[in-house]
Amino acid sequence: MKKRILGRTHVEVTPIILGTWAIGGWMWGGTNQSDAIAAIQASIEQGVNTIDTAAIYGAGLSEKLVGQAIRGKREQVVIATKCGMRWNSNEGAEPVASVDDQGNPITIRKNSKPDSIFYECEESLKRLGTDYIDLYQIHWPDSTTPIEESWAAMVKLKQQGKVRAIGVSNYNLSQLKIAHAIHPVASIQSPYSLIRREIEKEIIPFCIQEGISVIVYSPLERGLLTGKVDAKYTFAKGDHRSKNPTFSLENRKRVGVALEKLRPIGERHAATLAQLIIACTISRPGITAALVGARRPSQAIENAGAGKLQLTDQELSQITEAFHIPNIS
Repeated sequence: MKKRILGRTHVEVTPIILGTWAIGGWMWGGTNQSDAIAAIQASIEQGVNTIDTAAIYGAGLSEKLVGQAIRGKREQVVIATKCGMRWNSNEGAEPVASVDDQGNPITIRKNSKPDSIFYECEESLKRLGTDYIDLYQIHWPDSTTPIEESWAAMVKLKQQGKVRAIGVSNYNLSQLKIAHAIHPVASIQSPYSLIRREIEKEIIPFCIQEGISVIVYSPLERGLLTGKVDAKYTFAKGDHRSKNPTFSLENRKRVGVALEKLRPIGERHAATLAQLIIACTISRPGITAALVGARRPSQAIENAGAGKLQLTDQELSQITEAFHIPNIS
């Protein structure tokens, strides 16, 4: 799988990145840890060199599983993780009541204060079992902390050699510009899929102009665009998708109609619907890579296969056009 340069750094990432939110279990109805580790290792074996995680995923569990999975393989892997979502601090913005995987109550806050960023970095290094992070990202902006202060802390971590590149996630254009003016932003993570293309209006053009990589998450809309979360699908207890309006019965039916239009393309390439969606997403202008989750080795292998697909321009246009579905949410 041909690698792509991350922003204006020397870090090289594959266009398909393994996303590990789901393997943390939190908000996904739990996790099978042995399957999760096997999925990470299968991704690496299939040529996916980048793994994206975050401290908040499973309150540290996802990072621990990534650390276990890459033991002895550290030099083969680009590790991306995030800070700024605290479940163990009373500081920060927008407190949200939640529960951990054992059902214990927790309060999650967006916290990008410098001291918190330094603390989180040290904790992530321990959980991951490494002495450096390839890409460190602020997970969400914190309205109680000026971006200038948060970004200065990230720059300091880079200067100390604890991280190789620094990025942001879920920033809007004005927030991105503030950070980028202080020190170049290597990448931004934003939600994007063929049914949610809002970042094509402003974020992507600015990033192309400034040499900032765009890493998109939820390209499969958390399973909706795979064809597996259809009208008959039953969500597990604790699965956040069950209450998400995007996953309404009506929307699942509409997406199902669009997916049917892609089956002839899939048959020509012996590719699954999910592989077609991923391949189309990473071919879009300005998109450097797509985060795709996997909870089992079979899913990891399927996702990696999308990076080997060679679709024609006509096929890419057909896939994109099929998902012009208004009022999806």
